[in-house]
Amino acid sequence: MINEINESLKPLTTQLLNHPLYSKINTPRQLQIFMEHHVFAVWDFMSLLTALQEKLTKTTNPWLPIGDPETRYLINEIVLAEETDIDMKGNRQSHFEMYLDAMTAAGASKEKIEDFLMQVTHGTDIFLIIATSKLPVSIKQFLKHTFEVVYSNSTHKIASAFTFGREGLIPAMFSSIIEKVQHNFPKEDLRQFKYYFDRHIELDEDEHGPMAFKMVEQLCGTDKKKWEEVKRTAKESLKSRIELWNGIEAEISEFAEPAEV
Repeated sequence: MINEINESLKPLTTQLLNHPLYSKINTPRQLQIFMEHHVFAVWDFMSLLTALQEKLTKTTNPWLPIGDPETRYLINEIVLAEETDIDMKGNRQSHFEMYLDAMTAAGASKEKIEDFLMQVTHGTDIFLIIATSKLPVSIKQFLKHTFEVVYSNSTHKIASAFTFGREGLIPAMFSSIIEKVQHNFPKEDLRQFKYYFDRHIELDEDEHGPMAFKMVEQLCGTDKKKWEEVKRTAKESLKSRIELWNGIEAEISEFAEPAEV
C-alpha cells in the first residue's frame, strides 16, 4: 500500500519538487524571506512528532509497555534526534533551535516566529492564535492544517502527515536549496543553515524515512478505511506545503532584487 500511495501522490510531489520557488532564491534577502516563512514548518513539525509520541508510547505515569516496540523505538529515536541533536559546535540542541541560530547568522528576522511563540506560551487556543496573528495567509493555512491533524485524535492520520508530508519528502525537496547555498552565497555565513539541512537529509533519508513508512504500515494493517484516510491526509499535507511554497514565492517576487553575480 505504501508504494500505491506514493504513486498516487506523484503529481503533487512532482509539483513540489519542481516548484519555481527554488529558482527564485538567488540573493541573500531572498533566502532570508524563505527562512522567515519556513521556520514555521520547522517548528510545527515537532507538534506532529510529539502527538505521535503521546499516542504510541507511554508518556504518563504509571508506565506500561504499550504498542509495538519497533514503533516505540522509531518515535523515541526521532524525538531524541530532533530535540537533542549535535550542533556545529558539538553541543546538544534541537533542530528548531539550530534553525533559529542559522537565521541569525544569515541575517534573517526572527520577529514573526518569536512573536507567535510568545502567544503560544500564554496557553491560548492555538487555532485562535493562528487566526488572529498577522502572519501571511500561506503560513496560517499551513499551521491550521498541521494542528487540525494533530488534534484529529487519529494516530494513522498524524502518522500520514508526518511520514508523507515531512519525513519521506525532505531529502529530495531540499537538495536543490543546499546546492544553491553552496554555489550562490559563498560570502554569506550560511554554514549553520547548510548544517541543519544536511543533518535532516542524512537522518531522514537513511533512517527516519524508511522507519516512518513501516510505522504507517503497522498502524493501518489491513484496514482499508485507515489506508484511504492515510492517502487523503497525505494529499492534503502536500497541498498545504505547496500553498506555503506559493506564499514564499509570491513574497520573494514582490521583493525585486537582482541576483548577485
